[in-house]
Amino acid sequence: MKGSTYRRCSCRDPKTGKELGTSCPKRNSKNHCTYSIRQELPPRADGSRRSFARGGYDSRKAAQADLDHVRALLGLAESDDPEGTELISAMLAEVSSEKTPLPDVEETRRRLNASQDLVGSLTVSEWLDRWLAGKRIRKSGVSRYETDVRVHLKPHIGDRRLDRLRVSHLSEMFTAITDANAEILEQNAQRRAAVEELTAVPWKGVENRARRKAMKTAIDAMPPFRRVTGPSTRQHVKATLRAALNEAIGQQIITFNPAAHVEIDPVRKPKALVWTDERVARWQQTGEKPSPVMVWTPEQTGAFLDFVAADRLYAMWHLIAFRGLRRGEACGQPWSETNLDRHSLTVAGQLVQDGWDVEASEPKTDSGFRVVALDDDTVAVLERHRKQQAADRAEWGPAWVDTGLVFTQEDGSWLHPGKVTDLFERLVAASGLPPIRLHDLRHGAATLMLAAGIDVKIVSDTLGHSDTRITRDIYQSVLPHVGKSSAEATAKLVPLQRKAEAEKAARKAAKAAQKAKAQAKAKKNKVRKKPKK
Repeated sequence: MKGSTYRRCSCRDPKTGKELGTSCPKRNSKNHCTYSIRQELPPRADGSRRSFARGGYDSRKAAQADLDHVRALLGLAESDDPEGTELISAMLAEVSSEKTPLPDVEETRRRLNASQDLVGSLTVSEWLDRWLAGKRIRKSGVSRYETDVRVHLKPHIGDRRLDRLRVSHLSEMFTAITDANAEILEQNAQRRAAVEELTAVPWKGVENRARRKAMKTAIDAMPPFRRVTGPSTRQHVKATLRAALNEAIGQQIITFNPAAHVEIDPVRKPKALVWTDERVARWQQTGEKPSPVMVWTPEQTGAFLDFVAADRLYAMWHLIAFRGLRRGEACGQPWSETNLDRHSLTVAGQLVQDGWDVEASEPKTDSGFRVVALDDDTVAVLERHRKQQAADRAEWGPAWVDTGLVFTQEDGSWLHPGKVTDLFERLVAASGLPPIRLHDLRHGAATLMLAAGIDVKIVSDTLGHSDTRITRDIYQSVLPHVGKSSAEATAKLVPLQRKAEAEKAARKAAKAAQKAKAQAKAKKNKVRKKPKK
């Protein structure tokens, strides 16, 4: 196809404003004109012409190099490949109109063979929207991804080209999030101080009322209380981006995933601690929990279950405390998967909270599908619960909502997981026991099983973990008496010379004491038998 390089003068007639072109008196002067190129492109589908044009080259050599570059790109498509020819022509027309640099020939060849976008102008924001639209997971999972994308990823890196995203860009994003956290904490502290100052101002008096009004106006002008983006959330943002970019690599849109290489602060998961007497005393004095994750002792668990024995959902608290079901699993457990005759139940579903909405869902992982064995006492508790539910069904009559679930509201409808948590917290507070979360009952169940000597593999399967390491790392809070027993058993395995000498000295001392006692007794008896004068 036709193509050429040519000189061009941009001087204009001061009167008419038109370009002088070849009539410019300085045209023949060295370095006065610039060079331009024009390359005809295959016509559009409707037959209209199009071309690649670019100017401003300092030399004919530079102009010719770009013209050769354009022709090399056109030559990537075979003569019998009209689709490839159209893609490259459209790409060159777009590059020409937007005045962007010519793409690399080999990279364009790779993209063409991989059926990728040739221009590579897809932004991170556009790709994230496309990726989210293709997700086929439960609604709550998609909502979490959407939050990461909307709140963090799009504002910081959404405008960047997907193929030019680098590790440094992500480092800058997480640095900006950390800086924003510091600002949020400062603003929260200022607002909290202003609110506390307001509560100290009396209501009576003209001056006090005027002062309160001014302070309220100032507080309203402050930013509202906000939550910071913690380490766990930052890790989730990184994981969301990494998953989205992996999908882009799978579709051969990009070849490198910067999210897999950016370094951010690790998440330190809190260790589960047992409510020992010392910790309870400290909590009673200060009201502070030693750890976000606390576990009751067997005695405390028993005290709570005794306290809530008359509660309508006692069977749920009992099942979670002894068998470690998750909140959503307990709320979504159907009678059809609960076989009391065989002392087992099958976890095959759950109720998931998305915002405040609730939806039924399958377990999150394959390990979540599991059979849980039931002890005799738990079976008896569930049988009593079933009888009570049958009585409730008869009382409600036609108004009864037949969900088929083990644990329901009074009318048989779904339990809201969030309301179940609120109820549990109120019951714990009323019991006077040290506070734990509802999920901590699950921690306690795992701890009790491990303390009872149950194999960690069985405990892991009962809890629905994919790996026994999760059970060991998170749930193995050693109860005090178990720790003491293991310590004594361990100490007895090691023979120490000082221990042998101490035992020998103890035996010698005991023997001497016994001998002295015997001598004293003999002397006493001798005195008693002494004849009278």
